[in-house]
Amino acid sequence: MCGSTVERFFRGISEFIFHTKLGVADVQLVDYVSDLMLRFVRVDSLYSLRQSDGMRTKHVVQMISEAERRIGLAKREVYRHVGDFTLFWSGMYPESLSAKKNRGESPDQLIDYCRQGKRAYAIAAEIEGGADRPSSELIHRMSEHFEMCAYGLREVRRHWEEDDDSNGLLTW
Repeated sequence: MCGSTVERFFRGISEFIFHTKLGVADVQLVDYVSDLMLRFVRVDSLYSLRQSDGMRTKHVVQMISEAERRIGLAKREVYRHVGDFTLFWSGMYPESLSAKKNRGESPDQLIDYCRQGKRAYAIAAEIEGGADRPSSELIHRMSEHFEMCAYGLREVRRHWEEDDDSNGLLTW
């Protein structure tokens, strides 16, 4: 298995948590979650979606609005990004969502990230993506198992934070 150190780390910790700790046997789903973490290491990937005026979207409400303006594969990719974005935040940093709601300054303060993520993946799964993109079946499974994936991501974070606290392998 080749790849960068970060890629191997995310893949290894995802496989450990999802396969060993949670008993998830769906290799494609676990690989998708690993790839999601790797993509979102770069903040510009997390906020890669742009509005029609060229500005980056930072809120789920804006992303959904953009998705509704698109058709075909473009619509699928925006909805998939909404699913990925909501899964990442609700799994890796759920406390930031609570903070947004408590501050009352975000357009996303009234939305349920879990419900919107499941819905976004379900819509994306209805549009075929082609051979070079995740299958509709996989995206549909992401919708069905959203809560479990979010829980798995929380466990990934907990595991690496515990490892970091004990001067384990993660020392970045």
